[in-house]
Amino acid sequence: MNYTLELNTQDPGSNIVFNNIVFDAFKVNIVERHTGSVRSRSKLNHVLFKVRTLDNNLIQTKDGNGRIKIKGEDFEMYQKAIQVLSSYEYKNKLINRKEAEENYVHFILRLVILNYTLN
Repeated sequence: MNYTLELNTQDPGSNIVFNNIVFDAFKVNIVERHTGSVRSRSKLNHVLFKVRTLDNNLIQTKDGNGRIKIKGEDFEMYQKAIQVLSSYEYKNKLINRKEAEENYVHFILRLVILNYTLN
C-alpha cells in the first residue's frame, strides 16, 4: 500500500504537533500534545489519531467515536517510534530513513486496523 508521510506540520512555538499519513484510500491524522513548547525539549503528554476519507470525511471507530487516544504500552511504543523520526541520526540520514518511516507507519496502521472497520 502506498503512503505519504507528513511529519511535524505545526505553528511555530505551538505545543501541538500534527502528523499525517496519506494512503491511497484514506488518511490518518495524528495529533501530539506536548507540555511546554516543542522546541524546548518538551515532554509528550498525549497522542490522538483519527481516520478520514481523502475528501476529509471523518470515519467512525468500531465504538462510534471519531478519534482514538493512544494509551499504555502503545503510547510508550509511539514515543519510541517518534523519537527515531526526530533524532539526529534520522535527520542527517545516518540511519535507514525508509525503515524508520515504515516502522512508524506500520505501528499506526496496526492501531487503525484494531480500532476501525475499513471497507
